[in-house]
Amino acid sequence: MVNLALAFERDKINAFRFDFAGNGESEGSFQYGNYSREAEDIRAVVEHFKREQRLVTAIIGHSKGGNAVLMYASSYNDVRTIVNIAGRFHLKRGIEGRLGKNFREKMERFGFIDVKNRRGEIEYRVTKESLVDRLATDTRLACQKIPLYCRVLTIHGTVDEFVPVEDAHEFAKYVPNHNLCIVEGADHEYTKYQSLLCSIVLNFVKTGLSKDELSPSCTNKKIIDSRL
Repeated sequence: MVNLALAFERDKINAFRFDFAGNGESEGSFQYGNYSREAEDIRAVVEHFKREQRLVTAIIGHSKGGNAVLMYASSYNDVRTIVNIAGRFHLKRGIEGRLGKNFREKMERFGFIDVKNRRGEIEYRVTKESLVDRLATDTRLACQKIPLYCRVLTIHGTVDEFVPVEDAHEFAKYVPNHNLCIVEGADHEYTKYQSLLCSIVLNFVKTGLSKDELSPSCTNKKIIDSRL
């Protein structure tokens, strides 16, 4: 998704990218679920830019990040444009593909499951606590709590190999102010559709930006687009 940040830069819109706690270059431990903690990570970034007199006009998240930005929008009412790229609606699905068959029995026996790559190397550990958190997360309720004035765009590819495109239609059912864009032929990473993805997201964000600039609360503030 680096290309997306570059697209904003070319259009002279500031974009800030960061890793959630326990991911990438950020400190902390990785959590399989814990969407609420990631929403609080977003909150910390938004609050930082508020103190710097910068207006966060949009938050964009991909995959699990898509769920995190929706969770943020359901809890806080200060960002009016949200973009969910290939997020998962049904969080109880897709677990067996990651953790293997009989994952519940293994979790009860050991208290954790190590997820390995094709080389047999451990990529991350899933604890019982984080699994329970994921299973208890109510995506539908979170979507319904997003205020009507918050514009939400869900983008999903028809050949997404990790999250079925049907999940995108579920978001459309429950988010009050929702726009749905299905990209024919796109996979989870939009491998062959980066330019199209950038165009769709940029146009949606700029539409919201125009509306925010008309708001009195935006006077004398610099503008930044937060990209997860």
